[in-house]
Amino acid sequence: MNGEQATDRIVFTISGVDRVKFLQGLITNDVDRLSGGLIYAAMLTPQGKYLADFFLISAGDNILLDVQETLAQGLLQRLNMYKLRADVAIEPSDLNVLRGTGPTPKGAWADPRHPALGWRTYSTDTGAAPTTDWDAIRVAHCIPQSGIELIPNETYILEAGFEHLSGVDFKKGCYVGQEITARMKHKTELRKGLAIVDVAGVAPVGTAILADGKPVGTLFTQSGGKGIAFLRFDRAGTDMMAGGISVSWKKVGNAKGS
Repeated sequence: MNGEQATDRIVFTISGVDRVKFLQGLITNDVDRLSGGLIYAAMLTPQGKYLADFFLISAGDNILLDVQETLAQGLLQRLNMYKLRADVAIEPSDLNVLRGTGPTPKGAWADPRHPALGWRTYSTDTGAAPTTDWDAIRVAHCIPQSGIELIPNETYILEAGFEHLSGVDFKKGCYVGQEITARMKHKTELRKGLAIVDVAGVAPVGTAILADGKPVGTLFTQSGGKGIAFLRFDRAGTDMMAGGISVSWKKVGNAKGS
């Protein structure tokens, strides 16, 4: 199968008779959805803050977990902390993450976050070197990236658009951080969150955005005159600056992704 290899990802194998029940009580999405294909989810702190995001797919009697390499060790430690006496084993695999855009080929699964992100699959094969501009796709659709827009111990997943990315289930029952997440869900409108902004130039990822000299947010990934920014919606507008470049945002309908 042709596909680009995501060399910054690690795949773990989760085995044991309690694997589904174990994950169900910890992560933001419904593990029972694995029967329908790839699912996207996150692990949160008890205070509802993001720790890591990842993909899960059923593989026979096991579950594969696909996570950003820089987050892998911390996630593994956190999962093992909750294992207690559960019949669960979590081990690194020799699988590579392959991905591509366009129709989903046989043996692959559609990326659940957005159709523009194409598909993913897992293989011992070595994929091609990346040529797709994944950042451009993410910016166009306001899709956050592990370790960039998604910041461990800081980000709240609803402010990062997880509901639109099919990354959280509000009917599955309790999981770590669920109470805070549910409380934010029932607010009339989020005051802060990720949005697409216009940028007249390029600034380093993490540059503060100012309006009238006061902080209103942070600029992250940029591509093609657009950027993903975390904004205070009540303060953001069409006349902002980030590291010497002009930044503009105009709310259209729901603030998320506007």
